[in-house]
Amino acid sequence: MNLRNLPAQERPRERLIKLGPEALSLTELLAILLTTGTKEKSVLELAHELVTRFGSLQSLLEASLEELMQVKGIGPAKAIQLKAAFGIALKTTQKTFVAKDLIQAREAYELVRHELADQKQEMLMVVLKDVKGRLIGLEKVSMGTLSDVLVHPREIFFPAVRHKASSMILAHNHPSGDPTPSRADLELTRHLIRSSRVMGIHLDDHLIIGSSSFISLRESGLLGHNDCLFPKGPSHLS
Repeated sequence: MNLRNLPAQERPRERLIKLGPEALSLTELLAILLTTGTKEKSVLELAHELVTRFGSLQSLLEASLEELMQVKGIGPAKAIQLKAAFGIALKTTQKTFVAKDLIQAREAYELVRHELADQKQEMLMVVLKDVKGRLIGLEKVSMGTLSDVLVHPREIFFPAVRHKASSMILAHNHPSGDPTPSRADLELTRHLIRSSRVMGIHLDDHLIIGSSSFISLRESGLLGHNDCLFPKGPSHLS
């Protein structure tokens, strides 16, 4: 797998120039991103080790800097270089949702999970939608401590006001990896529902993001059936 032993026409860069990226294996594409190997491993061997370690493209795209650097030969510079490329790929994936007519809980989860699932602190994001339920944008609102997010309703609704959003979905992560809502999560959601009625901006859902799954408070029914229901009207999750 040493590049020096490969005929020029079989080396990844030359193959990409001649055949295009679709003709290359994941190992070859990673080798081009990495540019160099180490004294012990060629760049192709290093790329092959990455593919073997993470097992799938999705797992590799979602790997943290720390996880990438656990592979011998991947230092901070190479890890950052890879994460930048992977970030572009993930953002491209997110863009596919823009054309969808409706952004519901599952779509919202797919939009935010790459940002939230591996965070070591609680982070809160809003998924902003127009009057037809189509995606306007995503915004990070707050970063909290390991156990809570300290946030005021005005911080949450400000992006919606600025972008003239008709509705939004709130999402935040649990660093423990367990998406089970806490009492504080439920109280915050009740408070925000009351605020949303005053603001005239529908809070369609609140997603709790775990390491590999999520819980929709709207779908779970955990908020009860009296004055704590999500707003009626043009909700796009009904």
